[in-house]
Amino acid sequence: MAYKKEWFNDEEFWEQFTPVIFSESRLAEAPAAADGVTRLSRLNLYKNYNRRKGPYILDLCCGIGRLTLELAHRGFTATGVDMCEYYLQAARQTAAREALDIEFIRKDVRNFKRKDAFDVAINLYNSFGYFENPRDDLVFLKNAHYSLKEGGSLIIDVLGKEIAVRDYADAEWFERDGYTVLTESFPIDSWTSVQNRWILLKGRKRWEKIFTQRLYAASELRTLLFQAGFASVEFYGDWDESPYNEKARTLIAVAFTR
Repeated sequence: MAYKKEWFNDEEFWEQFTPVIFSESRLAEAPAAADGVTRLSRLNLYKNYNRRKGPYILDLCCGIGRLTLELAHRGFTATGVDMCEYYLQAARQTAAREALDIEFIRKDVRNFKRKDAFDVAINLYNSFGYFENPRDDLVFLKNAHYSLKEGGSLIIDVLGKEIAVRDYADAEWFERDGYTVLTESFPIDSWTSVQNRWILLKGRKRWEKIFTQRLYAASELRTLLFQAGFASVEFYGDWDESPYNEKARTLIAVAFTR
């Protein structure tokens, strides 16, 4: 299905804002996230897989592939899907340099599905809830469910509505990698969504982007995952498997097909 162009189809945005989105601190999170994915998906790399083919993992909205690469290094057979060719080129170059055999696909995740092909699918680093039409979130989840083997799992790491309200700041600025970053946000429709405005400054250059993210409370995301066909859902507040409560750093949902 062909979808109309939305803000995230702007290839130039992703290239310009790479220093903000992929900071050194974010890149350094990959090993802990990979540990968490392995544990929470209940995968055992030492059983039921031969040496050449480890568990099959699908990284949805993989970006530059920092987690896809990390998991491939650990023995996973990895596939990454993203719409941004600029990011996929970077991911492919890194994979080639590190002698990793990873499948990277340029495709809208609303249009990607591969029946019973993967042991686990992941959608991490707050990349869920950006489609203009809320129904597309369910399409995305149904595609993930369709692509998973029996007993497979989907792991989503996202900004939960509870955390967004708790930590809300309408504006902030910071320095990162030689850039000055200004951010503004405000809730929409009784915290259904948050509208964000990012401004990036370096010397005399200035870039700006406005975009909206739909927010889900854990209970709302659970309902959506059940509607997509998942049989059970667990929630955590961090990769250390701490509970999703008032101290949670993030919202991690783990949904199983059975």
